[in-house]
Amino acid sequence: MAPRQGNTSAGTGHSPRRRSLLAGLAVGAAGALGATAGCARVDVTGARDGGRLLDELRERGTVRMGIASEPPYASIDDQGQLTGEAPAVAGTIFRRLGVRDFEPVPVEFGALVPGLLSFQFDVVVAGMFINRTRCQAVLFSDPDYESKDAFLVPKGNPHRVTSYQDVADQGLRMATGVGYAEYDFAVANGVRESRIQTYGDQIAGMEALEAGRIDCFAGTAVTMIEALRTGKHPKVGMTEPFTPEVNGKPQRDGGGYGFRLGETALRDAFNRELHAMKRSGELLRIAKPFGFTEDFMTDLTAKELCAR
Repeated sequence: MAPRQGNTSAGTGHSPRRRSLLAGLAVGAAGALGATAGCARVDVTGARDGGRLLDELRERGTVRMGIASEPPYASIDDQGQLTGEAPAVAGTIFRRLGVRDFEPVPVEFGALVPGLLSFQFDVVVAGMFINRTRCQAVLFSDPDYESKDAFLVPKGNPHRVTSYQDVADQGLRMATGVGYAEYDFAVANGVRESRIQTYGDQIAGMEALEAGRIDCFAGTAVTMIEALRTGKHPKVGMTEPFTPEVNGKPQRDGGGYGFRLGETALRDAFNRELHAMKRSGELLRIAKPFGFTEDFMTDLTAKELCAR
């Protein structure tokens, strides 16, 4: 997935919020509540008694999935086919709910929430992070994965880096992406800002590692796994995924599927299937080919994440 965006600095007294698929952690939801407020009002008042969207989808036989192209979460491949962990999971669930076909609707990340509220598609299928701001505009399923951080390091991890504290203690040269929350996590753990560089993406970070300009590159673990799949940087390895801490508190976050407010019948039916897949291990089996391991499975709920 794309980077988490840092919303606060370490000196504010607040823990940094984690990334937003693309730039702008809360822009999509905030914009939807403002610029498309009329759509939001119509949706809220129109979907009563749990909504009728599930019945409508069964009658139609097709669900329109809003995606923002970002491997391994959701994207259109070279053959023009929809792929990724999120549509693989959502497609399985919708088939079990009696909706056989799906239609991908690719948009920019910032257009996902406005597009959902203006009925351009029926559900956001993009691994979208669940946070308090978005929950004002979107009805979320429980998360199907939990985000973890990791470091790209020289093969063999010569500095034995496993946490931001290790980076601070050794005075290592760390890099991360522009706007990534990992910058804030590092500073909050004592890494001097003068020791942190920023790059456009993980590929640029791997090139910097190979050139010896940095000692490690921090980002979300799943995006690291995806970047390493190319096999073009054999001198670069990755640490084990971990949950970052700030002031001793774990920074747990997760992503899920977004529905219009009021469509609780569809959301609840979706959640029932999702939890059954978690219990049986099917969710992990579906997600694993896309780089999601058991480390990314979660017991977090949308209610917890919306309250933060």
